[in-house]
Amino acid sequence: MAIKTSSTSAWEVELNLAINVARECGIIIRNARDKRMTGSVMAGPINTKMNTTDLVTETDVEVEQLVKRSLAQRFPEYAFVGEESYAAGEKTVLTDQPTWIVDPIDGTTNFVHGFPFVAVSIGLFVNKTPVVGVVYNPILDQLYYASKGCGAYVVDNARNTVDKTEEHAVRLPLVRQPLGPVNTSVVTCEWGSDRSGNNFEAKCACFRNLAADRADHGGMAHALRAIGSAALNTCLVATGQLDAYWEGGPWIWDIAAASCILTEAGGVLLDANPPKDTDVIVPISGHGFECRRYFAIRPSTNGYKDQKPFARDFYQYVTVPLQF
Repeated sequence: MAIKTSSTSAWEVELNLAINVARECGIIIRNARDKRMTGSVMAGPINTKMNTTDLVTETDVEVEQLVKRSLAQRFPEYAFVGEESYAAGEKTVLTDQPTWIVDPIDGTTNFVHGFPFVAVSIGLFVNKTPVVGVVYNPILDQLYYASKGCGAYVVDNARNTVDKTEEHAVRLPLVRQPLGPVNTSVVTCEWGSDRSGNNFEAKCACFRNLAADRADHGGMAHALRAIGSAALNTCLVATGQLDAYWEGGPWIWDIAAASCILTEAGGVLLDANPPKDTDVIVPISGHGFECRRYFAIRPSTNGYKDQKPFARDFYQYVTVPLQF
């Protein structure tokens, strides 16, 4: 497909490459998903990393190898950080060097169970700043992409009923409305793989506080959702269809690409832990992307004038700090 952006992108070559590679990976993921769902013996084993909720399949490894090989053929001088490479023992230090940051299958548990929120995530950072982001859900055939300074877009072929032979890119956000307080919001959040200790208790406390009745000093959010993919959670916030995403535990490869999409759409990415002074709320930058605590807020027609008070309102319900 020919990419659509608001202006000529300085990263057009990298963006096109990432989109093409993501689509190629999507074929592998769809085929593997079909085999797994039909009970084929060729589906491959399911392994675990940290515990029985932290899953990895041979498809994760196969897809990452394809991405790494394809990107290196065109840009051999760029560094590479990948989830499965890290699991295999490679170092993942973020530097100023152009660096591809990749999650081959974000939402592996969804992939294993057939839940259709699965994505390949390919981000490019330069000077520790996201400049390209591509997140592709091959099961639903939804492509999110962005490059720095050129806006964010979605190609949703599942909803394209006009012309199935031509893809239509729509600029984000899809929902263009003011952003109200927490008690008017839909928030996405995840349990993650830690099921004991401080971080589990921190999440339980925050979820309860967000959901509880105002009479019990709760946020009484309209709803809490769990999609099962950090990349897709963040992209859905970028569309404006979700108001916020709060989680501790994801790694930089989970949010690298989506962070570019979010910011180019007009959203903000903050630390999930409240700052010492909630009057000073600063978006994540530099090594902050490696903090493993993420709080994404959707675009608003009033911009930061709405996002800042929303963040202050939200932070009062984060009563136990995350420790990552």
